[in-house]
Order: sequence, then C-alpha cells, then structure tokens
Amino acid sequence: MNSNLVEWGVAERQKPGETLSGDLHLIKTLESGVLLAVADGLGHGEAAAEAARLALNAVEEYSQKPLVEIMESCNRKLHGTRGVVMSLAFLNALNNSMEWLGVGNVEGVLVRSAPDGKPARESLLLSCGVVGGQMPPLRAAALEIARGDTLVLATDGIQRGFEDSMVLLKGPQETAQDILERDGLATDDALVLVATFQGRQQ
Repeated sequence: MNSNLVEWGVAERQKPGETLSGDLHLIKTLESGVLLAVADGLGHGEAAAEAARLALNAVEEYSQKPLVEIMESCNRKLHGTRGVVMSLAFLNALNNSMEWLGVGNVEGVLVRSAPDGKPARESLLLSCGVVGGQMPPLRAAALEIARGDTLVLATDGIQRGFEDSMVLLKGPQETAQDILERDGLATDDALVLVATFQGRQQ
C-alpha cells in the first residue's frame, strides 16, 4: 500500500484459538509526513483488542501533537484498561527526518538504503512501562532519513532478534509477510509493520 510518502505493508495474526487480535496498527498521513503506530494490548483476546483500539483512537485524536504528548494522552485515555505497549514513529517529509518513541516491547528497526557513513541499521531505544499504567519520563529520538530507508515495527509475537535474519524483499508487504511466517510465535498475537520512506514527490 502507498500513501505517497511511504509504501507500507502489514502482516498479522491472532493467537491460535482467539477470534480477535490485541496487536493493532495505525498509519495516518499528515500535512508534513506520516505517523505510524503499533499497539499491543496486554495479554490477548477481547480485552487486549479493546485496549489497543482505544490507544490507536487516541493516537489519531492527538496526531497533530509531538510524539511525547501523543503517548502521554494515550496513557490518560487508557487508565482503567489493561493497558498497552506501543511504539510511534513520525516520518517527516519536509526535512527528511524521523522521530520515534516506544514504551514497552514493540520493537523498531530502521534499515538504511544507503548508509553513507551512518549505521546501516538502527534500533529504537524502548522505555520500560505500560501505556495506561506506569510510564517513565519520555523523550523521542530523532534521526535523519533518506528515500528508500525502511522502518520495521514488530510486536512481541515476533521472535526477538528477527532483524538479524531479516531480508528486505521487493516490497514492504512481502517483507512483512516473510518476517511473520519466519519469526512469528504461536504463543501470542503477532503483527509486523514495514514502511519504506518515499519522501515528498517533486
């Protein structure tokens, strides 16, 4: 799928025996870029799915705010639920930059198309905590990005270390499906979102 600024794909499945997944995603195109979110409701089943839905509704409601404010708003909205772990990323097409932020264990990996002296792969530094419960002080990290750089966000239903054997295939959807099939765990809901930065078209 394509939002002009990013080409993206998502692969997901619920835990065997469940009818709903607690792992959900949001991609929202804004005036200056694209906001991506992956939320993993704690546990699995209906209550986890409801917490994740509430989290992404809050992300959409506050999408014009900085990432830290979005996460803090989600935290307030989710009080009284089982909570979620969640990672956010904003890809800014105006200045070719990305900010990202994570609470819990939704992993984020940026794979550069042409490192040019930068690390070929960078990982999101995650903060411990639960959105809707105890959260530490937050700070978003910022990176320069370029056309062709690829962001991967994956819940804990994807085996840790998946990025070590990850191969970027011909498109984000194919890559997401390959990661899910190769590294998805049968013990939990699983979701992987892959987005390749296209930049603003001239």
